Amino acid sequence: MLLAGTAALVLAGCSTDQYPHSVFTYNTEFNAGITDLHKRLFLLATIVFVLVESLLLYVIFRFRRRPGQAEPKHVHGNTTLEVLWTAIPAVILIFIAIPTVRTIFRTQAKAKPGALQVEVIGHQWWWEFRYPEYNITTANEVYLPLGRTVNFALKTADVLHSFWIPALGGKRDLIANHTNYLWYTPDSTQIPGAQAWYGHCTEYCGASHANMRIRAFTVTPAQFESWVKGQQQVAAYGAVASPGQSSGPQTLGAPAAAAATILQAGAGNARGPNGESSPGGRDVPLADESAARNNPAPTQSASGAGAAGAPNPPQRPAEALAAGTIAPGWVFPAERMPSYLVPNTRIPAELTIDMSLKGDPERGKQIYSSQSCIGCHYINGNPASLGKIGPNLTHFGSRHTIGSGLFRNDTRTLALWLKNTRAMKPGVIMPTLGKGEIDPVTKRAVTAGGLTDQQIMDIVAYLQALK
Repeated sequence: MLLAGTAALVLAGCSTDQYPHSVFTYNTEFNAGITDLHKRLFLLATIVFVLVESLLLYVIFRFRRRPGQAEPKHVHGNTTLEVLWTAIPAVILIFIAIPTVRTIFRTQAKAKPGALQVEVIGHQWWWEFRYPEYNITTANEVYLPLGRTVNFALKTADVLHSFWIPALGGKRDLIANHTNYLWYTPDSTQIPGAQAWYGHCTEYCGASHANMRIRAFTVTPAQFESWVKGQQQVAAYGAVASPGQSSGPQTLGAPAAAAATILQAGAGNARGPNGESSPGGRDVPLADESAARNNPAPTQSASGAGAAGAPNPPQRPAEALAAGTIAPGWVFPAERMPSYLVPNTRIPAELTIDMSLKGDPERGKQIYSSQSCIGCHYINGNPASLGKIGPNLTHFGSRHTIGSGLFRNDTRTLALWLKNTRAMKPGVIMPTLGKGEIDPVTKRAVTAGGLTDQQIMDIVAYLQALK
């Protein structure tokens, strides 16, 4: 029974369906190479084990002590024997070293030309992803096109972190004052269509090390292109859910149908008034929030007026989205999220919020723009929001989670997060905002400058409306 149980456990560990985060699922050439190396070394180790154990058993039985047997001859000083048991391990090490070194050189080589460049910046305790080619910045969720090599430039903003998405392969440390690189190609033949994967930090980095999670989405080239176009636009108001209703990401329109109505925000790099690059490669917001680049394409006429018709006045994001002239872009459908990627982190029981209050996004924008939020977070389309300390919130409403994947992005959870962030995620630098809330660090109640439940719900409505 013991042997059968052990065999069952070993075989269970080989199941890729039951354990989707296994590095042996061949989702990239990186983990294909690692898997191939593992199989070779495991086979070699098995052969050596069988030979050694067989020889050991032979010696035990062949030369066991018998009654009246004389003391056997000692082997000390037997040159032939000593040469053999020195040379054989050396040969074994050579057989191990050759495929190992080849795999190391292959996985440590430079990425292929034309690879998608993604800058990964580790923070205490969240992930920042920048796409320099597209002037896009996201937080904790990264989109990768199938069939195209992705080259990650790994940096840290503070302490040592380690980037790892097991199902895609590789693990690299993020070291201060140094850039490490990791590249692989999501395999379009092994992963048909869009898939979601889990990643995390694997180097202890502080109090919330375990709460530093990644959601990676491998998508088709068409889905990735649509997502990019949506992310390049200014933050636009989408539909706001009623209080108590989840307002997380929704399945958006098909890229092909929306292509004719997309408000192009320009393909060039964002530049300031004097031609300088925008901070951190981010877009430069305009005063009227109509575009994020210096050369936005004109908005298509909703009435179908051509060159002969009078030009339409510029549309604000809320108006343009309602008129169908802005396509929000494809995002991974919430209903297709694998169960192991849906957060179930416990919310402290002592945290409460009045869910009967209805948030107003316009009021929320005003409150957000007048509070300390603007000094820490960036929103493309909000001229007052230019912070760099916290995550980029430009398209916050299209993200699935908050708190670096710790909680679901729904109305109640986000409201509680804003009310007392430090109670929900230990060690964060974001202050406690709820009026009357006890700050877990200072042990004092928030009074001056604190936000009421109504003000918090207004900010929630604003953030979740940013599609």
